[in-house]
Amino acid sequence: MSGSGKVALEAETETGREQGLRLGAQLTQGGVQFRCWAPRAALVDVVLEPERTEHALTRQAEGYWTGLIPQASAGMHYRYRLDGGQAYPDPCSRFQPEGPHGPSLIVDPGAYHWQDRHWPGIRMHGQVIYELHIGTFTPEGTFDAAVTKLDALKDLGITVVEVMPVAEFPGRWNWGYDGVGLYAPAHVYGSADSFKRFVDEAHRRGLGVILDVVYNHLGPDGNYLPLFSEEYFTDRYPNEWGQAINFDGPGSGPVREFFIQNACYWIDEYHVDGLRLDAVHAFHDAGPLHVVAELSQAARRTAGSRPIILIAECEAQWVQTIRPVAQGGWGLDGVWSEDFHHAVRVAATGRSEGYYTDYRGSAQEFVSCVKRGFLYQGQRYQWQGKPRGTVVSDEAAEGFVFFLQNHDQIANQLWGDRLHHKVGPSVYRALTALLLLAPETPLLFMGQEFGASSPFLFFTDFPPGQLATDIQQGRKQFLAQFPSYAAPAAQDAMADPCAPSVFERSKLDWAERDRHAGTVAFHRDLLRLRREDEVITQQRRDLVDGAVIGPSAFVLRYAGAQRRDRLLIVNLGPDLDFRPAPEPLLAPPAGHAWSFRWSSDDPLYGGPGVIEPLTDSGWRIPGGAAFLYAAREETPVESPETTVKASPNRQEQR
Repeated sequence: MSGSGKVALEAETETGREQGLRLGAQLTQGGVQFRCWAPRAALVDVVLEPERTEHALTRQAEGYWTGLIPQASAGMHYRYRLDGGQAYPDPCSRFQPEGPHGPSLIVDPGAYHWQDRHWPGIRMHGQVIYELHIGTFTPEGTFDAAVTKLDALKDLGITVVEVMPVAEFPGRWNWGYDGVGLYAPAHVYGSADSFKRFVDEAHRRGLGVILDVVYNHLGPDGNYLPLFSEEYFTDRYPNEWGQAINFDGPGSGPVREFFIQNACYWIDEYHVDGLRLDAVHAFHDAGPLHVVAELSQAARRTAGSRPIILIAECEAQWVQTIRPVAQGGWGLDGVWSEDFHHAVRVAATGRSEGYYTDYRGSAQEFVSCVKRGFLYQGQRYQWQGKPRGTVVSDEAAEGFVFFLQNHDQIANQLWGDRLHHKVGPSVYRALTALLLLAPETPLLFMGQEFGASSPFLFFTDFPPGQLATDIQQGRKQFLAQFPSYAAPAAQDAMADPCAPSVFERSKLDWAERDRHAGTVAFHRDLLRLRREDEVITQQRRDLVDGAVIGPSAFVLRYAGAQRRDRLLIVNLGPDLDFRPAPEPLLAPPAGHAWSFRWSSDDPLYGGPGVIEPLTDSGWRIPGGAAFLYAAREETPVESPETTVKASPNRQEQR
């Protein structure tokens, strides 16, 4: 940071400055210092535009080129010319005002006046994550427009906003996973400072911001890294999205620095509170210290005393992602649990095709997932024909991120429709209650909190041609792993990702938030329970026990201090008459009675009306519903005769 940027987070700037950006264009008192890595070039010049004056850089060790140009200043445009040939944008450009193919902009990182001086940072415990895509979150699709919705998220009970990738990409819209300018926030979302303003405004409201970053591949259009060095990529490892990143081969030292510095850059210059690392199972590194572990250490040094959270998406479900580096892990704070989502999808839809093949959606799967984080911890996975997952031991519940929906899982369907469109409202409310009251960290996808009707489809904006055709065909082939989507009629009906209508249809309609007030209240009340209930808020999976009580029904028992337990009952099937009740978890703690606290059937939420499961004669549990009970100490009785009269009807004693 420089200039007025030092106002924020002063306590940790000394540590953070050690990790400051060392590549790209850096402002100094004598002009602008340029530095890039081009090990095979014989000559590198900086071309200042629009005058197109050229200034030679000096070669240093390991193929780095550097030079101080007094004539350069903030607001000017530039490119690098290699060996007297074509000029290209800076791989470490802080902003690309004309997109990834245009010139780079010299940016003063200290020009923005931060207001988050007293922001304390965030830790994993207690967080509720909200994933959003800037381009479709609002009609305008900009950082500044997204700021106007932050109050609604705060009111709901969200604590952390997870922003899908914003690195510069080609075209007018993109999911962000085709990013190519990894240091430049996409110009279609706003100016160089608008993302900083978004983070600043989130902090002002008490919301953290984490950024989704993609370090396993780059997009197919606008990737200039290979022109600067062929060592950025490797064919030694498979990669379903293109060439793998060279993290461990010849010349990999500067490559590691490029990506690790990028992680530190967002934390330092943009004050983000952490990162979500996309598909870490595709990070190939056979070296002594895995690149993700090195990244996690560097990111925390950059943040200094400010706590941050680092979360992995890992399809292989490697628990080492969240183990300390000192114990052979990668030192992250959280990892997505695909198992929970897949079990939910099968339970809700009854379909187990494609990569849902190895799930039954059974009550036992939910109990096991809540207690153990992952379902697959080394068992054979039929879909892949090999073992999947690693053994979970004492890792904290907060380290596993649960979700009913996310960008991938909504879009990986024919119509991109949301889960609440596939299942009845009662069952959906019960599943949501499980998500938001489980000890693991919950994630909501944008619009989920108000039952958005808009789909979320896969969209890109490549011009007509071979690349656009390849993208469309690749999407069809990917979805063909589901037999129903492989049918000719389904393949013909599949939307063209490059059609403008696909992007427009994926935008949220915020008027629905008012029209679906009951759904909003439902989420708000559950998040308040999660935040304020003294037992639920512990987030201790080791203090949760569970049992199956019916084909689609189960209970979770949360152990509380002084026997103030909680009991969550979830029934995803029809009405269940559980009399007699030979399940010890249904018995209240000694000297206590169950006190009814909450029901997903409340008419306020659009439910049919509350019928308490615990009756004079035992448990009769309505179908498609969730219920929460709290253990309350019984009123002392005067005599055995009184005890006999009181015991058959515990509800009268609440």
